[in-house]
Amino acid sequence: MYSLMHWNHTAETEFILLGLTNDPVLRFILFIIILYIYLMTICGNLGTNILIRASPQLHHPMYFFLSHLAIVDMGYSSSVTPNMLVNFLVETNTISYPGCAIQLGSAVLFGSTECFLLAAMAYDRFIAICDPLLYSTKMSTRVCVQLLIMSYTGGFLNACSFTISFYFLHFCGPNQVNHFFCDFAPLVELSCSDISFPVVVTSFTSGSIIVITVTVIAVSYIYILITILRMHSTEGRHKAFSTCTSHLTAVTLFYGTITFIYVMPKSSYSTDQNKVVSVFYLVVTPMLNPLIYSLRNSEIKGALKRVWQKNTFVVKPVIL
Repeated sequence: MYSLMHWNHTAETEFILLGLTNDPVLRFILFIIILYIYLMTICGNLGTNILIRASPQLHHPMYFFLSHLAIVDMGYSSSVTPNMLVNFLVETNTISYPGCAIQLGSAVLFGSTECFLLAAMAYDRFIAICDPLLYSTKMSTRVCVQLLIMSYTGGFLNACSFTISFYFLHFCGPNQVNHFFCDFAPLVELSCSDISFPVVVTSFTSGSIIVITVTVIAVSYIYILITILRMHSTEGRHKAFSTCTSHLTAVTLFYGTITFIYVMPKSSYSTDQNKVVSVFYLVVTPMLNPLIYSLRNSEIKGALKRVWQKNTFVVKPVIL
């Protein structure tokens, strides 16, 4: 009953997003840069998805997960970046109470799903390198679909925990969020109610996801490294390393920034540093992923070359 009263009291509350800076010149420069990054993110990930679906050579588990990683990256960036761009153009950027909940929930949904997808991709590489003879059985279409469903379900449940926890917060004072989006931490700082339950719930769910996915990735790559070191063929080692390099780079970028934000003590960094790192993992990383996988993956480069040659050299007859 108490929470329902708080719901009614705060349903019409608006928040003011303070954004990255108040300098008008810097805001214009950042608008141009981030708009360019966002367009590159959409084009790069959409192009990756289309290329994978259009190329029969890429129709196997690794690229099945990569195509969904591209979809998640587009959603992850889109959950925050458009509103962030608006913030650069208006004097005061307000967001409604439900709008704040939607933005928070969507960012958590896509971010959590990406964690699970990166873990699924690590497991795929583990089976491919450590147990290649049973790869087609252990990574069948059914298994891939099950892993994909688990990834989206895990992301959805974590998003629900953050959204429900947000509605348990009661706001009765300042409504200025010192961030460029509705992140949970600055919202908790504005709350004038008991925050113990929302903080414990969100810490448990997000912490569990990070621990589980990092454990899967770490164990997978420990076994991969042991298997590679046991290989007698230098060519085999190089090929095995090359198939893992792109994924390891993406994992390092994603988890490195998340660790800085959510694991390091808050006293060790400032709010401005928090904002800069948030820009990196919410805006920049989704743009870098298609570049990482395309520049360091011979199969994707080969598929892209074949599509390019097909569209370039096929001459259609001209009907007069």
